[in-house]
Amino acid sequence: MPRRDAAPGRPMPGRPLGPRPPAGRPLPGVVAGPLPAPSAPSGVRKRSREELERERKEREREELLKKTQPRHKTAAGPVAEPVVFKDLEIPDLITVQQLAAAMEVPASQVIAQLIKMGTMATINQHISPDVASQVARRFGYNTIIKEAGEETVEIAVDTDPAGSLTPRPPVVTVLGHVDHGKTSLLDAIRSTKVAAGEAGGITQRIGAYTVEYGDRKITFIDTPGHEAFTEMRARGAKVTDVAILVVAADDGVMPQTVEALNHARAANVPIVVAVNKIDKPNANVDRVKQQLSELGLTPEDWGGQTQFIPVSAKQKTGIDELLEMVLLNADLLELKANKNRRAQGIIIEAQLDRTRGPVATVLVKNGTLRVGDVVVAGAVWGRIRAMFDDKLQPIKRAGPSIPAEIMGLSDVPSAGDVLEVVSDERDARELAAKRSQRKRELRMASARRTVTLESFVTQAKEGGLRELNLIIKADAQGAVEALRSQLDGLANDEVRARVIHAGVGGINESDVMLASASNAIIIGFNIRPDATIARKAEAEGVDVRLYDVIYTAIDEVKAAMVGMLAPREREVVLGEAEVRQTFKVSKVGTIAGCYVRHGRITRDAHVRVVRDSAVIYEGKVASLKRFKDDVREVSEGLECGLGIENFNDVKEGDVIEAFVKEQVAPALA
Repeated sequence: MPRRDAAPGRPMPGRPLGPRPPAGRPLPGVVAGPLPAPSAPSGVRKRSREELERERKEREREELLKKTQPRHKTAAGPVAEPVVFKDLEIPDLITVQQLAAAMEVPASQVIAQLIKMGTMATINQHISPDVASQVARRFGYNTIIKEAGEETVEIAVDTDPAGSLTPRPPVVTVLGHVDHGKTSLLDAIRSTKVAAGEAGGITQRIGAYTVEYGDRKITFIDTPGHEAFTEMRARGAKVTDVAILVVAADDGVMPQTVEALNHARAANVPIVVAVNKIDKPNANVDRVKQQLSELGLTPEDWGGQTQFIPVSAKQKTGIDELLEMVLLNADLLELKANKNRRAQGIIIEAQLDRTRGPVATVLVKNGTLRVGDVVVAGAVWGRIRAMFDDKLQPIKRAGPSIPAEIMGLSDVPSAGDVLEVVSDERDARELAAKRSQRKRELRMASARRTVTLESFVTQAKEGGLRELNLIIKADAQGAVEALRSQLDGLANDEVRARVIHAGVGGINESDVMLASASNAIIIGFNIRPDATIARKAEAEGVDVRLYDVIYTAIDEVKAAMVGMLAPREREVVLGEAEVRQTFKVSKVGTIAGCYVRHGRITRDAHVRVVRDSAVIYEGKVASLKRFKDDVREVSEGLECGLGIENFNDVKEGDVIEAFVKEQVAPALA
């Protein structure tokens, strides 16, 4: 049958004309033998071995990055999946080589990432924990930093065999507003007169006391406010098991009450509310419940989970119910420890006594501490020569959750240091020397891990931060609410702002310590911190931002969150003076007789009048005199006469702060 694809009398496509050649003979014009190797097209250069090796390394680097950013396809196209980071525990002092070995990547790649981040480091150079964390996240790791003093590799840690753990007493911290009866309540519990021996009835030092209720013991820590409570938490020492928030029934919730509540929440401990002074005629327990319920503490009888116990420290009523609630919370926590092992504890307080030498108050967390034990606390070591209980009576041993005052240390340790018992003095001396050297190296590698608006931008871009913690302080409640409502609503796809504390009044030491412990930034509106608080914030590495326009604060925080912090003017505080007397001069106005407490006052400076931590007026210096002579500058420790342009309402006790404004170059590109 003839094929349909070939027309009659015409050759088939692709077939040569003429007869088929014999088998085994090549076609005309075709050379027999193997085909020659294809030659490179003209104009294409042959790649060298170095170029091929460079391309291979680039492909390996791209594959490494793909491991940290896997992608999957959808109908809309490829979409990045959430990155799953692996946990990586690193010390707070680490070299580039050690970090590369921990991540199992070449050290050259770590150095390359450091160069991209603007950090020049050699393979044996120490890098700060912040930098190490950012590098590790680029390789798919979420770092867990071990703080200085945590490392106990040199100490043989005793194990707790099964059945060795027994219940231990709970450790309770009493927090609340000043003069709401914290110490008086503890005095009623202990049936002693502690407050009577203190100046003005106000707690002057930290104390730890153990009381017995029935057949059980409870250890109380009485603090002057909550600064020490948070300072120890900032050092990583978890001391408290349960917190008692004392609120006076006649005063209600006060600013320090809110601060104490925020500190207790930040420590993540159960809170029991003691409504004190119910014996007062104007006591109103329901008002306290209403105020605290608005802050998130809802009473149990209102459908919440917080226990509110009405008490009277003066009449000693409600004490049993309060202790029962404390023990109930302790039972829910199932607090246990092994008393038959070498002791571990936390330094609560330490001081240098002229007659007894270094003295430290230690709270035993595990094991039993005995006289004669060789101990190490941070970079300090010693052999315990004597121990005293909370009543200053000599004791031979202290078990779990029992406070004791010890003597025999080589130096004064820091509050929050971990105390551990070691085998002999030689090991203790070597370990203390290693820790001292480690702290020096750590200070050189990284002064402190701090958060500022500028550094938050960089860390947020690297994926290091997802929440910007803020503390708001203002001169009026309306300003606090306005700032809080605006800042709480700031968020984008990657970061958000979170206000962890807001209050009315000046910035105090409690705010600085809370910011230090929580890596927060303090936003101050129309207020000024005094020189002591400013130095404390600088020492703790806390970023304090002061504003007099609400929208300026909101815009700067918003700009930091989107990574575009705009350049701004920076104020340089020259000094401050206290008004001790005022003079009215005809045709001139009011002249303030001042004493320069810090720094200096200059004739061309701007001044700010601060009264009760609130800014009253801001303007310029109109006149500056020493006796009857006009001067350009008055230094610290001298008196002067100061006139302020267009302001005559200056009063005795006011603080006049002198400052100049200077332009700051953009911190970020």
